[in-house]
Order: sequence, then structure tokens, then C-alpha cells
Amino acid sequence: MRMFRIMVAMLVFGGALAGCAPKSVPLGGEDITRPARQLMLVVSEDWQYTMATLQRLERASAEDEWKPVGQPVTVNVGRGGMAWGRGLHGLALGAGPVKREGDGRAPAGLFALGEAFASDPAEAGVVRLPILRADKDLYCVDDAASPLYNSFVRLGAGEAKSWTSAEDMLRADGQYRLGVFVKHNAGPMVPGGGSCIFLHIWLGRGVASSGCTNMDGPDMLSLLRWLDASKSPLLAQLPRQDYERLRTAWRLPRQ
Repeated sequence: MRMFRIMVAMLVFGGALAGCAPKSVPLGGEDITRPARQLMLVVSEDWQYTMATLQRLERASAEDEWKPVGQPVTVNVGRGGMAWGRGLHGLALGAGPVKREGDGRAPAGLFALGEAFASDPAEAGVVRLPILRADKDLYCVDDAASPLYNSFVRLGAGEAKSWTSAEDMLRADGQYRLGVFVKHNAGPMVPGGGSCIFLHIWLGRGVASSGCTNMDGPDMLSLLRWLDASKSPLLAQLPRQDYERLRTAWRLPRQ
């Protein structure tokens, strides 16, 4: 008992010297939005909703307030709504479904971006993200048994496919004419956790996707030309109740 009291006293004294109370750490890690100067905020009304609004925002530094860029636009999300994805926040941060391959849900959480893609890069114009040509040789692998799962692959002439399922990035319907890869389930990648999540062009308002966030063509083009890799852009995508719950911890703006 005496030793226990000594240890408690040392901890209290040490805390006082350190300036005291333990530092509060936001959900998902300490200030995970700090590097970002660009933010895409996608908020739906609940987990099962298949439509949402997207607002672009910018700030000059981590100490500045987020400022809206342009007007909010309507987007479609997954045909099953949203589910917790695997992103910068880690795993699920509360109640709600968890994203898995083939569930038709868009990932909820906080995500970095990967490459942009365009069937004709000239249409995209000046893009400040790495950009891939979405032609007949480009695929995104969604075969959970493949070591290439959740990644882009370009096949060389005569090269055989090493997967059983993949997204053909040259689509006849034009949905992948312009888009951006969302880094969901990208580090570390978990087989079956969901793959090939994009921001891309929609087939129409109210036509939900298989798990991506899609929008009108002019809105996608404007978004693509605005994004700048040097500003560490992020996608925050959440149902409204969870957005309100996590907003302060993630230093997100009021909507």
C-alpha cells in the first residue's frame, strides 16, 4: 500500500511539472486535418440516403478558418447509402454499417486522394494532381484475392490479366471520363474491405453508384481543375449526425 501511494504521488507530481491535465486527442488521431488546405465536405441526411451535398472549401493555413469555394452541388453516393470506410480516421468511429466489397455503399470518414484520371486529359486541362489516361488498357482491380486489389493497373500489349474482376476505366457510358481515386482502404489495404472508390461523373441525378460519389459533368470538371496536390486535399464524407459529432475533433467547418 505504501509503495502504491508513492507511485500515485509521483504521477501527480510529474503531471504538475508537465503542466498538468492529459492532452485531449481528437477521434482518429491528433489533428488529422492539419496539413490540408483544401477540403471536400460531403454530407448526407442519414446512413441509407443515396444523395448528398458536396461543398468545396479552402484555407491558407491550419490556423485559418475554412472558406467555401463556389456553391454546394448535389451528388449521388452508393445505392446502399454510406458505411464506415478505412481512411485517415482509422476504422468505424461509432454506430453504423462498415464498408465491405460489393455492398453498394460509399465509404464514410476522412480520406486523402490518389490519382486523377481522364479519358482525354486535354479535356481536363491543367490538373494539379497526378493524372492517368483512362483508356482501354487501364483497370482498377476489385478482385479481393489479387495482390493488385484496390489499385490501378495498366496492361501492356499481349499481357494477361492476373485478376478475375476489375473496373474497366474506359466506359462506354462516360462515367469515368473524368474522376479522382479516393484513398479508401489504401493503407493498409484489407482484402474485401472495399475497392476502387472514385469521385466521378454521374449517369444522372438520383442514379446512385456502386459505392462511389458522383456528380454532374461540369461539377466534376470544376472540382478536378480546383484540386491541388500541394494543398493536401481531403474528402470528409459523413451522414449528418456523425458529421456534427466529429466536426470539432476534425476541425471541420459548420455547414
